[in-house]
Amino acid sequence: MTVTDDSTTLLADWQRWHDDREATLREPHGWLALTALEWLDETPRAIADLPGTWRAPGDGSIEIAASAADGVEVEGERVDGTATVRPVDGAPGVLVAVGDRVVELARRTDSYALRVRDPRAATRAAFTGVPAFPVDARWVVTGRFEAYAAPERITVGAVVDGLQHFPTAVGTVTFPVDGHEHRLVALAGKDGGLSLHFRDATSGVSTYGGGRILRTADPAADGSLPIDFNRTVNLPCALTAYATCPLPPADNVLDVAIEAGETLPDPS
Repeated sequence: MTVTDDSTTLLADWQRWHDDREATLREPHGWLALTALEWLDETPRAIADLPGTWRAPGDGSIEIAASAADGVEVEGERVDGTATVRPVDGAPGVLVAVGDRVVELARRTDSYALRVRDPRAATRAAFTGVPAFPVDARWVVTGRFEAYAAPERITVGAVVDGLQHFPTAVGTVTFPVDGHEHRLVALAGKDGGLSLHFRDATSGVSTYGGGRILRTADPAADGSLPIDFNRTVNLPCALTAYATCPLPPADNVLDVAIEAGETLPDPS
């Protein structure tokens, strides 16, 4: 059952959403601004093109050693000596300013990463938009959410070998495609709603091989859930080599081709 038959409204709404999506990607310190990913350990390291030294002593923190002249700022305060930050596993990293660049210090399980976000990054300068399948009302359906008795912390792999992510699964979503029922494990959304992270028959062909993600609103009280696959997006790892994205839950592999949403970005 489709949620709307008004293809003009569907396209106009999608275009506004898509424009906002691309504007977010173009932000000066967004995903397209990444220029480096380095893994830290207890040994102080000088990172190419960055002042000072950086290390992860193994106690949950990252230490930065710099002089005032280096211009490294943590929470608005210039580092003159040693500063310590404590990134949270799985959360966005702590942001450290170095001139007009931002250094993101992140924790992934027991590994510690340093990423540089540079507004002058070649990927940001060359960005012309994210390609997508044509918008089609066929991909707007009503699904049904069934909650688990209690949320479950699950383990999934990552695009970086050896890393793991631990999202919270809250239930399953069943939905129709061409008269056949399909089911996905639903993850808790970061800002409410649900997150459907999946692979399908387009993955690695016309869409990113590591899967795509669709964020939905909260289900209604009766479990019904509007789903618009036209708003399925790539994870950052499809756009940059310096992301550590999770892979979909093991059960979230569809045998149908979801020819909706974002496709493989232009490799140029």
